[in-house]
Amino acid sequence: MPLILLSGYPSSGKTYRAQQLLSDFIARIASSSNPRHTRFTVVQINDQSLGLSRDLYRDAKTEKDARATAYSAVKRALGKECIVLCDGLNYIKGFRYQMYCEAKAVGTGSCVVRTPISKCREINARLLADSAVNGGYAEDLFENLVFRYEEPNGMARWDSPLFTVPYDDETPPFEAIWEAMVGSDSKAKVVRPNLATVLAPAIESNYLYELDKTTQEILQTVLTWQTDHPGEGGGAILLAEGTLELPAHPLSLPQLQRLRRQYIGLNRQRPLAKNRIRENFVAYLNNSFQ
Repeated sequence: MPLILLSGYPSSGKTYRAQQLLSDFIARIASSSNPRHTRFTVVQINDQSLGLSRDLYRDAKTEKDARATAYSAVKRALGKECIVLCDGLNYIKGFRYQMYCEAKAVGTGSCVVRTPISKCREINARLLADSAVNGGYAEDLFENLVFRYEEPNGMARWDSPLFTVPYDDETPPFEAIWEAMVGSDSKAKVVRPNLATVLAPAIESNYLYELDKTTQEILQTVLTWQTDHPGEGGGAILLAEGTLELPAHPLSLPQLQRLRRQYIGLNRQRPLAKNRIRENFVAYLNNSFQ
């Protein structure tokens, strides 16, 4: 299920918006008559739930460790039936891209919910002044984080769709976010992973050995035919896999080896079925000889 990244300046209301989304989604799931929706769960992950202190953001190393902890928690929670609310600063675009790729890898969507800067200084000062509340960032740390913040860009695929929730809005756009992430009651959202997040197909046992051996055998067949037919241009070699049409001029061993190396390079990472290597290599040679 989808990953919803909350991103914003310190003390801009991210956790409050995350709790609103959490309550709304839980209510939607409980009241839904769609059996697909009733299997959903909603999880909120933030610094507080992970036991991370705000002071970790003072040092680059401890902040990096904190991001790794949050990333691991989100990765464990992501799945086909879990909506994950990642409630944090999420101010580095590289980290948002990493989260986007993780969601794509499990075949689910993601979006960014942004809280603007308008009231964050006022809220942070109020939290610092209230000793009964464990909240707020020290002033120097607050200004540092504001300076380092990298604004989400709705034109970038890892920040899209982007929902901005102004401070004065009573609630986030629940319906729009639900529709963008979950889909309508009648049709689920389909997310197709891209090549960067798709595992390469498993290679059959002894595939590389068969690729090397089979292509060498066919080259040897060509060389043997040319030896048996000296001075003859062109010609056709009948093979079980098809006819190999030779060019008008004789082929040297270096020429044939170069074609063989090119073919092996093309098929090393995206393997064929072993029983198709001969047929495919014959077709490759015929195309190369034209």
